[in-house]
Amino acid sequence: MSDAEAVEELVAHRYFQPHVTPIQLFNRATEPFLPKVRPHTFAVLENLDARELTNHVLVITRHKLTDDDADQLNQLRHLKVTLLFTYSGIDNPKIEPYPSHIAAESLKLMSAPEVRKYRTVLYWRPLVPGLNDTDEHLATAFELSKHADATVFTGLFYRGEIAEYYKANGIPEPYEGTARRKIVPETLERRVLDAFSSTTALFRKTSCAVSYAHGLPDYNGHVGIRELCDICPLSQLERCLNAHRVPSAEQVRDVARVLPEARELEVVDITGRAAVVSGLWEEQPRYFLQHALGFQVHDERHPHHANRHGRADIGWKGTPA
Repeated sequence: MSDAEAVEELVAHRYFQPHVTPIQLFNRATEPFLPKVRPHTFAVLENLDARELTNHVLVITRHKLTDDDADQLNQLRHLKVTLLFTYSGIDNPKIEPYPSHIAAESLKLMSAPEVRKYRTVLYWRPLVPGLNDTDEHLATAFELSKHADATVFTGLFYRGEIAEYYKANGIPEPYEGTARRKIVPETLERRVLDAFSSTTALFRKTSCAVSYAHGLPDYNGHVGIRELCDICPLSQLERCLNAHRVPSAEQVRDVARVLPEARELEVVDITGRAAVVSGLWEEQPRYFLQHALGFQVHDERHPHHANRHGRADIGWKGTPA
């Protein structure tokens, strides 16, 4: 389909909420700034902007960007655009065939203009023990973070496919088992926080960093999970707390009524941290509720354990190493 048809299908989708739903462009099947993809990236951005939508748009890239890209992005008037530069610092070409220094240089270039409408985030991922977690790696990432509006650090989705790739290529496996969530061992997180102790623009969650960069409260409502926020700037914590509203069970059900997939929804519990629900058999309806409410919505089948920050239990006290 054409770019215009794709945008029309997006904004007409039952999960899309104008000015609310965060959008990501070309973040799975391709790279948004490849030469053949770049025109489509800008066509979609310009189409959405012409509709005067103010949604967050996250553009995740590791490609070489140019001054022309900055100029085009600065023509957008309404969208809240964030460029997230994926950087790992991994120098093993079997694992990271595209050099990390390209993303680093693009981050510096796009962050340099004193006046710009878009924001930049150092997307420091994936952190993997034994690959990119030396003191030198951490120090290099810290220096790079000084160019960004915010930094997010996160671990590896160590799924079955990745584990098989490691084995097939004779690469030492970083973990004994796989997990449905990203893995950041407790000791690695502590070292990251120590390395970044002189900055306040470090975040555990993407939505927190993006929202902070735009001077807005977190659109995923993480602030109820206070141990997530112990590294946040106080100004951002205050911003999120002022926007924090704990919904009633009836409010959750009211929002869910527009979704056929939520017919079996049950509200199991609501606390200041999150609403726990059951009966949603896919992730997308839960995200819809979370964005509509600006409040965490968790699936009863996948509990969030204290201090894990929504990550896998691997590498934390009381769980396998």
